[in-house]
Amino acid sequence: MSKPVFQLHSKFAPAGDQPEAISALLKGLGKKMRFQTLLGVTGSGKTFTVANIIEKVGKPVLVIAHNKTLAAQLAQEYRDFFPNNSVHYFVSYYDYYQPEAYLPTSDTYIEKESQINKEIERLRHASTQSLLTRKDTIIVASVSCIYGLGSPEEYAKVNMVVKKGERAERSEFIRRLIAIYFNRTTADLAPGLFRVLGQTLEIMPVSEEGIHRLTFGDGKIQRIERIHPITRALQGEEESLLIFPAKHFVTPEAERLRAVYDIRKEFGERLSVLEGEGKLLEADRLKRRTTEDIALIEEIGYCSGIENYSRHFDGREAGQPPHSLLSYFPKDKDGKPDFLTIIDESHVTLPQIGGMYEGDRSRKEMLIEHGFRLPSAKDNRPMKFF
Repeated sequence: MSKPVFQLHSKFAPAGDQPEAISALLKGLGKKMRFQTLLGVTGSGKTFTVANIIEKVGKPVLVIAHNKTLAAQLAQEYRDFFPNNSVHYFVSYYDYYQPEAYLPTSDTYIEKESQINKEIERLRHASTQSLLTRKDTIIVASVSCIYGLGSPEEYAKVNMVVKKGERAERSEFIRRLIAIYFNRTTADLAPGLFRVLGQTLEIMPVSEEGIHRLTFGDGKIQRIERIHPITRALQGEEESLLIFPAKHFVTPEAERLRAVYDIRKEFGERLSVLEGEGKLLEADRLKRRTTEDIALIEEIGYCSGIENYSRHFDGREAGQPPHSLLSYFPKDKDGKPDFLTIIDESHVTLPQIGGMYEGDRSRKEMLIEHGFRLPSAKDNRPMKFF
């Protein structure tokens, strides 16, 4: 008999109405019912009931909560229920975020401003990497999971599998790390950084807080060790190491060139429309903004607000939704999503999802109308529930 995907640990067994609720929910899943609702007052054991469902269904799970605090609480509860499985916390990594906007009544343009929390960014990478490498994954997320994220195919494609004893030159290894957005440092290591000391290379993967030390010699990797980031105590040797990119948005050179071509094409078409309507101020704004962005993308591969061009980088059609955390979950043989979604406090969470979509669309339309963005910016949007 094969080992179950999830192993539920609890000193309690389902009681009261819980066994009946578990049976009814499982029956609905067996009938492929798209929506089911579990009702219960606070403290009635809804999370425990859902944990029993997760154990029996055996598929990766996405739990959506309506704020960071509730998501953190749920993540800890599921870690207690499933200590031997992969439970992760996925929320927005912005400590402060002011989106780009334009207020026509006062002719005020508000530039995007953000402060990124590195620890939460690390947890987000841990979530996506677990989804790509393990079946026993539970992701507890805020509604930030409906916002755009890099392509899972490109993210997984460029990972590095490092094995002890394989042929590798130190200089070439460094180039490969830089190509997947790792940065070299001579100071203390943090996620996404590496440093070189003689024939050893120390790296902290973007999803971890531990350091991996690789020793090179005779044209191969002689040793892979894990060391404590503070005490530098040796924690063991490893036979292999899987290194994912330090950023979610990964774009190969060929795709970047194609994206620039598509941006230029859309820019020319939109400029003609604005000039034809006599909107010369708007056309001038768009010309200055887009020309500068294209130049930066060509020179350094990045510009402020590059997410507004995500449709071109992904090669999507107009109106097609962007990749999000949901894109990282597995699909069945027919290409359909093959995971379980649980929406906690759905009477609050679902209206919030709808409000985020409408608010983003209204803000983007204002920017596009007044020449601050191309129409394709609308396709960098949060997901809709329906």
